Amino acid sequence: MMNWLAQLSPEIRQYMVVTGNYWAFTLTDGALRMLVVLHFHGLGYSPLEIAMLFLFYEVFGVVTNLIGGWLGARLGLNKTMNIGLFLQVLALAMLLVPPALLTVPWVMGAQAVSGIAKDLNKMSAKSSIKLLVPANAEGQLYKWIAILTGSKNALKGAGFFLGGALLSLCGFEGAILGMASALALVWIFSLISLKKDLGKAKNKPKFTEIFSKSRAINYLSAARMFLFGSRDVWFVVALPVYLTSTFGWDHWYVGGFLATWVIGYGFVQGIAPKITGTKSGQAPDGRHALGWALVLGVVPVIIALSLTYNWHAEAMLIAGLLIFGALFAVNSSLHSYLIVSYAGEDGVSLDVGFYYMANAMGRLIGTILSGWLFQDYGLAVCLWVSAAFIAITALISVKLPRHKVTNTL
Repeated sequence: MMNWLAQLSPEIRQYMVVTGNYWAFTLTDGALRMLVVLHFHGLGYSPLEIAMLFLFYEVFGVVTNLIGGWLGARLGLNKTMNIGLFLQVLALAMLLVPPALLTVPWVMGAQAVSGIAKDLNKMSAKSSIKLLVPANAEGQLYKWIAILTGSKNALKGAGFFLGGALLSLCGFEGAILGMASALALVWIFSLISLKKDLGKAKNKPKFTEIFSKSRAINYLSAARMFLFGSRDVWFVVALPVYLTSTFGWDHWYVGGFLATWVIGYGFVQGIAPKITGTKSGQAPDGRHALGWALVLGVVPVIIALSLTYNWHAEAMLIAGLLIFGALFAVNSSLHSYLIVSYAGEDGVSLDVGFYYMANAMGRLIGTILSGWLFQDYGLAVCLWVSAAFIAITALISVKLPRHKVTNTL
């Protein structure tokens, strides 16, 4: 095994370290999300109150992506990734206080730390791939991005299942303690293994350069914001609470079903290059993003109609969710490739950080709307808003370049 690893190129070894860090982090992140949703729902919190627990998670994700890209360019992506791992251990440790101290503000604070950690880790992982792939190897870049993103989301799904299972088997405190201990070991390994100064820009960027100057990246970031808002407006809070309260599913069923969904979603992301036709050597462009967004927008409309008219509601919701997940995975994978392709070589994390700032903003909008709209109007309205967001995504995608462009106006 050691001989095999030694024979690999330095780029491949670093890719494996980056991917392993991302996997470990994602597993705990997905489990923590499910633990918080199910634990506090069991304590009697309303959907809107549960959504508010994640408010700072998303808010600080917006800020972190904007500033984190600048930090990555100045300090190196190895440092920002390791800082992210450490902060996630800290966020988990914050939830180990006695139950009497586990108040809403305290949980929101822990989620804020977790949000900073998650987006530092993701920005570092996605940015580093640009530096590990040879220049002009667009097909390989798309493949590596798809593998990283798809495997991450498959593990996030496993994290959902893990969260529901650990809550049932070990209780809230036992689950948190186990995850914090395991991730601390990963953090120590990462400190030793990651290449020094990975992704550090040759020319130190100024803080004023955190906003993208690229028209392509600005349009793609706007499309990404509405795309992820369209998912989270019904998936984050509304769906798990609906499955529990309307269909009577217990924690195992909810966690297992959502885990299966996200694992399948991650699998489709991983094979997106084959689905979108890049096997022939043609890299995707703005036309692909537009076309796949239009197809995706049909699904929430059909599910919303079935719920409104009570036409095989449970079967249509489950089937529609599976189809939505597959189509959304292709859309997400296309966007993930395009941002890394559009990003500049020097200080790549600046462009990627700006893009994932928009991604976090979409999650923030979707999370808040998910709790509010579901509580006051129901799941069908969440789905109509989802369809509207996807329509906006498609309109913005019309402006995306039809071929690779440079990162300047």
